Amino acid sequence: MNPVVTGFYHEPTCSIAYLVEDPATKHAAIVDPVLDYDPKAGRVSHEAADQVLAEIERRGLTVDWILDTHPHADHFSAAVYLKEKLRAPTAIGEKIVEVQEIWKKIYNLPDFPADGSQWDRLFADGDTFAIGNLQARVMYSPGHTKASVTYVAGNAAFIHDTLFQPDYGAARTDFPGGDPVAFYHSIMAILALPADTRLFTGHDYRPNGRPAAWESSIAEQWEKNPYLRDRPSCEEFVRRRKERDGTLPMPALILHALQVNIRGGRLPEPEADGRVYLKLPIGAL
Repeated sequence: MNPVVTGFYHEPTCSIAYLVEDPATKHAAIVDPVLDYDPKAGRVSHEAADQVLAEIERRGLTVDWILDTHPHADHFSAAVYLKEKLRAPTAIGEKIVEVQEIWKKIYNLPDFPADGSQWDRLFADGDTFAIGNLQARVMYSPGHTKASVTYVAGNAAFIHDTLFQPDYGAARTDFPGGDPVAFYHSIMAILALPADTRLFTGHDYRPNGRPAAWESSIAEQWEKNPYLRDRPSCEEFVRRRKERDGTLPMPALILHALQVNIRGGRLPEPEADGRVYLKLPIGAL
């Protein structure tokens, strides 16, 4: 049984949220929903998440899960907002606790509970869950972050920030907790999935101005991805990845986003004046 997959492209962050539907039962899951954030105005809004909600209502779906693949560095997660609207449980990989430990130190949050309790379920490698009658499983996919996981449902794999579209390449590994060797092995595990697996990426940066796209095949990745075309060894892949990462600036929202996303998409608690404040540690990166 294979899901119906709908992607929602978020232009400001070049990210894609997904609605994953079991057509037999009209049950669904949401993967990597985006909360809009305007850094110039210091304002959050819900346009992107509301598009997903409107599609759920239009199609008469029941949402079983709200899933994060990892704590994102370039946009806020809308998981909490959607949980409040849909009363569906949230989930992420169990290694989120290691990412929380890294970032609680960066933000100097000594009382922050780095235990993953901000989500309803923490998935281990190999765990299974259901979307209606559709069986899904979890692959631990570290390298981009320590906590990254891939969700495989039928012939669809949600591969987040590992491989991008074949004409663009692969994600970076130089964030705190990143590991290019682990990343190589995570990609190889994804490419070892059955040949008919549909790969759904977490971002599309639209090289040469082409329209946004987010689905590829394993064969297309082997044939066209510049990091994979010549079947590189781990050592060669890591060399290329480090060389490329060394040219990249940090994402514009990394320091804004991680303090929200290690909270499962919650903003920090309001302070005595009733306002919510984000912390920007100077020199942390």
